[in-house]
Order: sequence, then structure tokens, then C-alpha cells
Amino acid sequence: MAFLILLLIFLSWRAFDNWVLFISSKLLSYAGLFPYGRYIYNFGLDQVTSALANFDGIHYLYIAHRGNYMSWEQAYFPFYPLLIRFVNLIFRNELITGILISNVSFLVGLIFLFKLFKFKIPNTKYWMFVFLLMFPTSFFFGTAYTEGLFFFLLISTLYFLKKEKYLLVGVMSVLASMTRLIGVFLVIPIIFHLIQKLKVKSQNLNSKVKSFLYLIFNTKYFMLVFSPFIGLMIYCFYLWKTTGDPFMFLTSQPVFGANRSTNIILLPQVVWRYIKIFFTASHNYQYYVSIFEFIMFFLVFTVLIFDLFKHLKINNWKLIRNLKLEIRNYDRLALNLFSFANLILPTLTGTFSSVPRYALFSISIFLFLTEIKSRILKIIIAIVFIVFHVIILSLFGQGYFIG
Repeated sequence: MAFLILLLIFLSWRAFDNWVLFISSKLLSYAGLFPYGRYIYNFGLDQVTSALANFDGIHYLYIAHRGNYMSWEQAYFPFYPLLIRFVNLIFRNELITGILISNVSFLVGLIFLFKLFKFKIPNTKYWMFVFLLMFPTSFFFGTAYTEGLFFFLLISTLYFLKKEKYLLVGVMSVLASMTRLIGVFLVIPIIFHLIQKLKVKSQNLNSKVKSFLYLIFNTKYFMLVFSPFIGLMIYCFYLWKTTGDPFMFLTSQPVFGANRSTNIILLPQVVWRYIKIFFTASHNYQYYVSIFEFIMFFLVFTVLIFDLFKHLKINNWKLIRNLKLEIRNYDRLALNLFSFANLILPTLTGTFSSVPRYALFSISIFLFLTEIKSRILKIIIAIVFIVFHVIILSLFGQGYFIG
């Protein structure tokens, strides 16, 4: 029964997004403000379907089509285009294949998500899917992007970790870090799971250090902890052999615009940069995109702060040096820290560009919103989400960059 409900929710979401893309194609002129904007139609599909590969999507499709990278495309991690190239032996159309992989992966990820979390109040968990699917940028899960695939790899890693199926955890985490850089931070929930498994709940620092060292030097656990780095290391080795630069996925970022830097830029500097934009820049389309990026970042950041303190019990606020923290829920705290890492990592390039999309993997925000007790507040949040969802999807479908 639960599966049928999830399938109905998924199909309704998919149909709604297609309807938005269709209506927007009638109301908005096509901009195509990205490389290969017109080449999308070479795949022979209608405008609504083709729009699902706008911007980064077309790069993944052409990497899959050629079977190799052109100059600077190394910013796109390899597992998704490799999977498209393999599955395309059946469908013979990279766009169809890419969209199919994304949507099937996302649906399976939703099923794992349903099984992963339990709430005290019956049927509460369906709100989690409402917030996730109505989130302003959730449509990326169904596009020819890595979002759908990475969502499946992320949630399945957490699910198999909970079930202590460590071989599957290792496989999924390796593939995750070959799909997106943030995959390496799956090491956070893995370490927290192992610490909890060893029942290290003492406040004694020496006990924690000894237990952590035990994890590191135990062969079985070491390989599990190390697995999220393997996928990235494989890609770095490939880049070193083909370009001479193992970090080409980073050094190529400035070529794609968005004012990204290859040097680490701290969050306060990024915030200050945006404040200056708001007071000095012209009020053009890019100006309002910057406002959207800024608001989305701080919305997610604020929710994660509240969620963090929700899973920590602070015993002494007055004396900072004697401050004691008690972890209430290891799994949720680990997911919160992963969510923070997911949110903060892209800002180190000096911009909030694409943060509204990256925020999709800060899963803790959806759990926190789900646990809000006020039904009225939940409905208001859902309505705000869906309004922005329609606006952002409409612009994206017509080739306008939306952050």
C-alpha cells in the first residue's frame, strides 16, 4: 500500500512538472542562455522533454555520447554519463536514457527514504515527501542531471548503513563520490554509525579517542570508512592520466562562469560579496537570481542550525570551558553535519550560485520541517514552496539561469 501511495505521489509530481514546462513554453520566450542551447533538439524530442537537459544536462549527454571529455568538461563527474552510455545500448537516445535513469533512481530513492525514517505520529512521514517534492528546485531530480541518481545513492547508503549491510554501503558510497564531490562526506554518517555501534556514549575524551582509533585500525571498518574516498580517488587518477591535473574537476570551474574561484573563499567573504551586489549592482535578471540564491542559502542554513540544536543536549551554557554536549540521536546528528557540509562546500568557491539546487541533499531540512507540530504552518510552507517551484521551473525550462 505504501509503495502505491509513493508511486502515485511520484507520478503526480512528474505530471505537474511537465504541465508547468508545457504552459511556460507557451507564455515565455525561449532564451537558451547556455552552451549548446539549440543542440538539445538534436535528440529528436519535444520541447518539454528537451528542457529537462537545459544547462548542465546537455554536457552530461554529450560526454555520454562521445565517451570522453572535451576541454574543461572535467567539472562533471563521470558515473552518471558512464551509466547513460551503458544503458543507452538499449534506448539509443542519450536524452531518453538520462531522464529515465534520473527518474527511476529518484523513485527508488524515495522508497528507501520511506523505509529509512520513522516518526512518532502515524502518516507524518508523508509530509516529508510533500516538502521534498514541492521544494523550489526539486524538479532537478527528474532532469538529465545527477540529482536523481545521487539522491538514490545517498539514501540507499544511509539505509544499508542502518541495516548494517556494509558491503552495499561501500559500493554505494564509492559510486556516490564518482557522481558528485559531496559523496566523500558520506564518511560522516559512516563514522557516527560505527561510534554508536560501539556504544561510545561516555563524555570521557580518552574513551572516545581510543574507540575511534580502534575503528581506524580495524581492517573491516577501515575499508568502510575509507570507501567514500575511493570513487573520488579513481576519478582523480583518471584526470591525472588524461590531463596531468588530478584536481581538474576544481580548476575547470571558473570556465563555466558563475564567478567561481579555484581558491578557498570563506563564508563571511561570500556573504559580504552578495551584500555589495545588493547595494551596487543594476536591478537586472542576474540581480534577482542573486537575491534568490542568498535567501535560499540562509533559509536552509537557519533550518539546519535549529535542527542541530534539536539533536544536541547542552548541559551548561554559562561556562563555555565546561560546556558539555550530549548527543540525543547519532544518526540524525550525522545527517545534519552531512547536510551542513553539502550546503557549505559549494560556497567555498566564492559564490552561492546553484546553492538552491545543491540544497536538495541537505536532507535534514525536510526532516525538521516534517516534525513541525503546527499543521497550518506546514501548509503555509508547502504553498510558498510550490509557488517558487512553478516560477523557477518555468524559467529553467525556457533556458533562463536560476542559480
